[in-house]
Amino acid sequence: MFNTALIVIGLQRDYLADGKFPLEGIERTVERASQLIGLFRARVMPVIHVRHVAKDPAAGFLLEDTPGIEIDPRVAPEGDDMLITKNYPNAFRDTTLAKVLHVLGARELFFCGAMSNLCVDATVRAAFDLGYHCTVVEDACAAGELVFGGNVIPASLVHGAFMAALASAYGEVVDLKTFFARLASS
Repeated sequence: MFNTALIVIGLQRDYLADGKFPLEGIERTVERASQLIGLFRARVMPVIHVRHVAKDPAAGFLLEDTPGIEIDPRVAPEGDDMLITKNYPNAFRDTTLAKVLHVLGARELFFCGAMSNLCVDATVRAAFDLGYHCTVVEDACAAGELVFGGNVIPASLVHGAFMAALASAYGEVVDLKTFFARLASS
């Protein structure tokens, strides 16, 4: 039984520079997520990868039977890692994630991935509502720009706003350096 697990959300090919929906800062995100995954594996702690597959062709990306749904090889599941496929932003909705976490005995969850403003946000909020202690490693997450009221909101502001909202009520938000420092001192 493990009381801690890492949830890696949506680091898929369509979000990379040559994908159908490239995210700003995705290379940095993948690099940091890879470091985080490596740490969890080295400590023999569960790593759960969540892959999104869009059911509606109008989405235009992360579509079933396309290369874009594949997880980037630098952060792909290996060994004892688990893979869950979802069809909604919330990784708990209509998946086995809650059952997997229950079997593991996990109560503290760490999150990284894409997108900060959609799947990461929805999944962290759901996890909090289910009673999990949540920590988001924010610089191992990426967001896309949004348009609202005719204004383009840059990805960095979208990311910051969503991380601030999560930090205000749903869990802790830290950067990878802080996470590693805390781990080293424990």
